[in-house]
Amino acid sequence: MRAHSLRVSRPALDASLALPRPGLPVAIAERLGDVAAAALVAELETWPKPGLVSHVDRGSHDDMDHTTFRRSAAAIRPFYARLAMAGSASGDMERLRQIGREAEDAMLAATGGVNTHRGAIFGLGLLCAAAGAASVESPVTPARPSAAQLADIVARRWGDAILRGPIPLRSHGSDVLRRFGAGGARAEAAAGFPQVREIGLPALRQGRALAHDEGAARVQAFFALMAEVEDTNLLHRGGAAGLQDAQRVARQFLEDGGVGQGDWEDRAVAIHQAFVRRRLSPGGCADLLAATIFLDRVEIGL
Repeated sequence: MRAHSLRVSRPALDASLALPRPGLPVAIAERLGDVAAAALVAELETWPKPGLVSHVDRGSHDDMDHTTFRRSAAAIRPFYARLAMAGSASGDMERLRQIGREAEDAMLAATGGVNTHRGAIFGLGLLCAAAGAASVESPVTPARPSAAQLADIVARRWGDAILRGPIPLRSHGSDVLRRFGAGGARAEAAAGFPQVREIGLPALRQGRALAHDEGAARVQAFFALMAEVEDTNLLHRGGAAGLQDAQRVARQFLEDGGVGQGDWEDRAVAIHQAFVRRRLSPGGCADLLAATIFLDRVEIGL
């Protein structure tokens, strides 16, 4: 099944993002859930995406594939809608965490215990909650909230609580926090997703201008993120050397023209194959790409 099966039509998205006051109608919250799930599928089917699962292969993973991710995206879609409703009801971070834990349980049930989308539940979930909050926060809420507005809401409403929150003792993120001092997804969200706003979104739109193709634009955004992000998944699998090598090859790809190169796909495939040989997997960048796609679709209605 291709990604367009979850794509939201332009009229439906325009209607869904006209966030009325007060509160958030269930139908609009459900539509935001649809947009979040569609962003996950678009990220999944971005190719070539070095080291990561796609519709082409498993990347550097033995325990998950394209079908696993599709099942996961479908299972967690309703929880994005619930997070949007919670945001519109001024839910605190503990309420969002509770819904997030339920989403994780649904993910694990759908995948047989495989963690496919824990990071995306966190990041996209906060952005869905922010979209709900935007519907009631201001008497002059835009019909389609901007990426900057949603990111600001996350940082302002929940940023401190995100940083104060519990750190799982056996997660990859907590492991690299102890070993390398990397802030990871928590720091990114608490700061209002600066890497999504300042790297992901501009690169996505640059990719459209270079290649006039949505898939290629997503590849451009992914490489731009990988060139700069301190990806905790790369640190976990490859240590500091793995992260540095991944950033170096991503920067070289971009410096040589990115998806504007005539042979860009062949070059990206070669990088993917090199990552697979080393078992490198920039999963943090994948989560940021999904957030980039979500904010782009909310902001401009694609």
